[in-house]
Amino acid sequence: MNKDHRTLIKKIHQSDYKFCISLSGGGTNIASSLLSVPGASNSILEVFVPYSRESIQIFLNKVPDHYCSLETTLHMASMSFKKTQELTKENHDKNVKIFGIGITASLKTIDKKKGGHRFYIVSHDAKQTTLISCNLQNNMRSRIEEEELLSEMILKLIANNCNIKTDFPEIPEGFKIHTTVAEPSWSDLLANKLDFVSNTKNKPELIFPGSFNPLHEGHKKMKTIAEEKTGMDLFYEICIKNVDKPPLTFYQIQKTISQFDSNQWVLTTKGHFFEKAKLFPNSIFVIGFDTLNRMLDEKYYASKKDMLEKLDVFNDFNNSFLVFGRKDLSVFRSMKDISIPSHIKKRFIGFGEKEFRDDVSSSAIRKRSL
Repeated sequence: MNKDHRTLIKKIHQSDYKFCISLSGGGTNIASSLLSVPGASNSILEVFVPYSRESIQIFLNKVPDHYCSLETTLHMASMSFKKTQELTKENHDKNVKIFGIGITASLKTIDKKKGGHRFYIVSHDAKQTTLISCNLQNNMRSRIEEEELLSEMILKLIANNCNIKTDFPEIPEGFKIHTTVAEPSWSDLLANKLDFVSNTKNKPELIFPGSFNPLHEGHKKMKTIAEEKTGMDLFYEICIKNVDKPPLTFYQIQKTISQFDSNQWVLTTKGHFFEKAKLFPNSIFVIGFDTLNRMLDEKYYASKKDMLEKLDVFNDFNNSFLVFGRKDLSVFRSMKDISIPSHIKKRFIGFGEKEFRDDVSSSAIRKRSL
């Protein structure tokens, strides 16, 4: 570690900022550097190194489409911020500011790599998300040199997050840096100060929940059919915070809603349909076969009794569902293939293969994108 980096780390430890770091595939040198300078406990709360694929899956509570990618790094930064929030919730010092850092990297190894050498770094806090991406030229540097470059980039991003202005190193290949600043309403929604956020004052009555990552033609066809069936205007609904998964970063929120053009959308923090039902009484939800299958799976509830009681909310709040069939493995399945409890069965209307079929999926599109 050179003298300038040591001085910079000392300033980070003396700042009012606290943070957690999660990294995979590279960047472990930054943890050693930060911890080797006295005062580290003033700033670093925890460092997570989910290095194996299984470890990343457990850390994020999901299976990433790609393990070294911007999407995975965004999730890791969000999880780091969530961990930081948990570790500082008893801290009543109003001057303390917090953020989370996520890193994924694919650097030089002994084995020949299928893809190029690259890294992603993301910082996330209550007001903004900043991301850095860089594709390195293969065989330009040794593994040690790639690690040193990555560690310096992480250090400089942490410093800037701590309001310590410093320049990033020059990289011949160049790198991309982008910051998405949160709309005040997004921050209020995540802080539970609002029930939902929408781009219109119209009341959501026909609602299509999903991640829409990305929005594709199948979604658009479902929207058209649902609107023709009901005579209502549809709202795309995105849940930005789940109990068991990292919340969406502001970059992900902006990227998602930008797909909808002039269409109506609504952001919520309600991941379960019994919660959505209470939030939007007298509404109709548009769902696929796979979503209905999960909704009626006892493993997502404390017991069968618990499931039936929670599903009865649809009767209490007068909610209905339009269920579209879709391919499950190699077989097309629709609502008729599922046993729906008798006390809510009348609330579901199914669309079979003759009325709708589109085998494209967002996950398949994502896997082809890298």
